Amino acid sequence: MAYSIDMYDKSGKVVGQVSCNEAVFNDELVNPSLIHEYYLLQTSNARNNIACVKGKGEVQGTGKKMYKQKGTGWARAGGRRSPSRVWGGVAFGPRGIENYVKDMPKKAKKIALNGLLTLKAKDKELCGLKDVKFAGPKTKEAATIIKNMWLANKKVLFVIDAKDENITKSFRNLPKVKYLLVDYLNPYDLMHSDKVVFLESAFKKINK
Repeated sequence: MAYSIDMYDKSGKVVGQVSCNEAVFNDELVNPSLIHEYYLLQTSNARNNIACVKGKGEVQGTGKKMYKQKGTGWARAGGRRSPSRVWGGVAFGPRGIENYVKDMPKKAKKIALNGLLTLKAKDKELCGLKDVKFAGPKTKEAATIIKNMWLANKKVLFVIDAKDENITKSFRNLPKVKYLLVDYLNPYDLMHSDKVVFLESAFKKINK
């Protein structure tokens, strides 16, 4: 199925439609398991591995046997640092050295990303914006553009083709709005946005 997206101007009017390249936006590229794998890869690689517990040899306490082996009527026990004691070390707990890094082929990543973009286009969650220029950081103007496009209460991913400080500084202070370079499109940000707004130049780049 051929898809297209609406192209807006900064006043919020639809000034045209842009056809989506079927090599990028194609139902045959939608592979849920591949998209899920890419999403897990991204979240796993971003994981901050800080969980670490003390073992038997690291907790404070003597290693002396707590009481004699026989005659007390109690179970046999070692020292106070034994993992079986509430004040003892933890057996087989996280040590902060676990490796959560994942990887997958570049081709698989590309297919997964294209499939996710196709789903977004299918659900009408993609749109374009005519390239805008700011004389300086203008958060108020950026907020007006978002409001004119009826996106004020939605999570918006704003995709640009190249870093522009005036644009980034104008949009970064808006709640629920995140900007991203087109080269850094990723499943996490796409899946956690209600609407993806491409600058016209950014969409041309990804639509090749």
